[in-house]
Amino acid sequence: MKNKKVLVTGSGTGLGRETALEFARRGAEVVLHYAHSKEGAESAVHEIQSWGGKATALYADFRDVGQVQKWVSDAIDWLGGIDVLVNNAGTTMTLEFEKVTPEQFDTLYNINVRGQFFAIQTALPTMLSQGGGAIVNLSSIHGFQACKGHSVYAGTKGAIIAYTRQLAIELAPKGIRLNAVAPGAVPVENHFKLAGSNDTSETAKGIPCGFVGTPIDIANVVVFLASEEARYLIGQTILVDGGTSSWMSFSEGFHEMGLQLGKGYVPGL
Repeated sequence: MKNKKVLVTGSGTGLGRETALEFARRGAEVVLHYAHSKEGAESAVHEIQSWGGKATALYADFRDVGQVQKWVSDAIDWLGGIDVLVNNAGTTMTLEFEKVTPEQFDTLYNINVRGQFFAIQTALPTMLSQGGGAIVNLSSIHGFQACKGHSVYAGTKGAIIAYTRQLAIELAPKGIRLNAVAPGAVPVENHFKLAGSNDTSETAKGIPCGFVGTPIDIANVVVFLASEEARYLIGQTILVDGGTSSWMSFSEGFHEMGLQLGKGYVPGL
């Protein structure tokens, strides 16, 4: 990533902040984005600058497409180009389906899907003029598996998976690679605030590997997808979830049935 020019949206906290830091650790020049977490974004900038790196943080409200477009244009101008765009900005609400309002629906789709989509569109001319680039969209395990109260959020994350695949096929012949990352359980600052605790032991019990992920686990995969080492990966969504999505939730029940039968398997399956 030496001297690569990288834009990371939603990088004031959590996964985005760590991803921006990891690109900088590997020698990239970075523009961070924040909507609410100015302190977190600016502290990351100061940390990068303390290493001798190049970084800045710019504000934008991604509910507004005009601000998305301006943020991307300003970031590219500041860097003097763009090699990588990481679309991490997103929001969630836990909402009972019957109580979802049109305003809440629009907020999630505007930030999570429309913001990503038009960030790419705005960055595209510069990427094409430079001969290509890499784009990594952040989706979620919610795009693959259901969880109560996430009907709107899951829809946005499924949309990201679908349009990443579609747009990747359109842009690959032009030298631009698109892929996505779908994190599983990766608690960040806001999760801990809502939970009132940093204890992740209960969540870890439901993950095959036995522990929750951390932001650097996601950042490492994002940086890989943006690198030339991933040049043959096109239109994929990589699940980074400790095995959660590979595990049959009812598998233990079948295992116990087989043991009780004394044969180690369930007849007829």
